[in-house]
Amino acid sequence: MQNPAFLDPGLHRRLVDGLYLEAMVMADEARTYFDGSASLDDGIDDPLRRVAFACESLKVTTRLMHIIAWLLSQRAWQRGEIDRIDMADDKYRLGRASETDADLSASFPFAARALIDASQELYGRVARLQDRLDAMGSATAAAVASPARALLDRLNTAF
Repeated sequence: MQNPAFLDPGLHRRLVDGLYLEAMVMADEARTYFDGSASLDDGIDDPLRRVAFACESLKVTTRLMHIIAWLLSQRAWQRGEIDRIDMADDKYRLGRASETDADLSASFPFAARALIDASQELYGRVARLQDRLDAMGSATAAAVASPARALLDRLNTAF
C-alpha cells in the first residue's frame, strides 16, 4: 500500500519537486534530441538501426511519462486532491517501463546513450522511492494492526 503520509511532508515535497524538475528537464532534452534533426546528424543511416533507435526513443519517452505521471499524483496528494487511501490504487502507481538492451544501445551515439541511461537511472530512483513508501506504509499498517501494539497503545493512554 502506497502511503506517503508516513514520510515527513516537507521531505516528501522536496523529493517530489526535485524529481519532477529533473524529469521535466530530461523530457525536454529527449524531445529535442529524438525529434529527428539531432539524431540524423549522428550517423544513424542504416534502416534497421533507425527502427531500433526509434524504439529506444519511445522507451525513453514512456519511462519519462510514467515518472512524470507518478510525480504528479504525488503532488496531487500533497495538495489534498487525492485521498491517502486512494493512493493505493494502481492508476496512481508508477507504470511499468521496458529496459533498454545495453548491447543495442552501445551502438547508438553518445547523446542517445546518455539519455537512455539517465532515463533508466531516474526511473530506478523513482521506483525505489515508491517501494520505500510502500514499505513504510506496510510497516506502519502492520504495527497498527498488531494486537500487541493495540494493547501497548491502550496502556499508554491509560497511564
